[in-house]
Amino acid sequence: MSHLRRAGFWAADYAYAGLWQARAFLSRQDPGEFASGSERPVLILPGVYENWRFMLPIIRDLHGRGHPVHIVESLGHNRAPVVDGARIVDDYLAEAGLRDVVIVAHSKGGLLGKQLMTFGESATRIRAMLAAATPFAGSRYARFMLNSTLRSFSPGNETLTALARSLDVNERIVSVFPSFDPHIPEGSVLEGASNVRVQTAGHFRVLADPRTLAEARRLAFGHLPNAQSV
Repeated sequence: MSHLRRAGFWAADYAYAGLWQARAFLSRQDPGEFASGSERPVLILPGVYENWRFMLPIIRDLHGRGHPVHIVESLGHNRAPVVDGARIVDDYLAEAGLRDVVIVAHSKGGLLGKQLMTFGESATRIRAMLAAATPFAGSRYARFMLNSTLRSFSPGNETLTALARSLDVNERIVSVFPSFDPHIPEGSVLEGASNVRVQTAGHFRVLADPRTLAEARRLAFGHLPNAQSV
């Protein structure tokens, strides 16, 4: 891939992220608006520095199809370490009494989801997870970051290593990732999971890809993952 084409993908990706960050900032929607529905419950886990409203396209799509969509407001912008963030979500699941939950996560949110499925007290409450553009193996760029929040995504991080050793839950995960991810050159292929590469390029733009939405719907309506690579 040429440097010019890569630069174009970077620009388009950040334009998308900027647009939805601005919309998230301006939005006054109450998360309680999405908690109703008779279908299987869905839990939303956004990425680092992302407000839950960043994932509104997916939230609206699933809620419009009858799924109660749950948002953990206490996560804030998901800056806490993965283990701490997972505890916050763990408490939410227990307090809400949710069961047979499907997680839909972006980036760091997928790490929280796997932490919950592997080590959480509420692990049995989770049916499956769709993780979009999640750095399961970390990112080589993270080691150059100035703050500890982003450096924690470095390959070899203790939490990432512990999650990588745990393979049992991978069969219940669909890992969706873009054709080019400027933030995760290692990619998001997860051993034993259903790995789905979409045509869209971009760490953020993958959230709007029709295949990502389709895979989220499939999980929410009860289709368990099939281990494969696409």
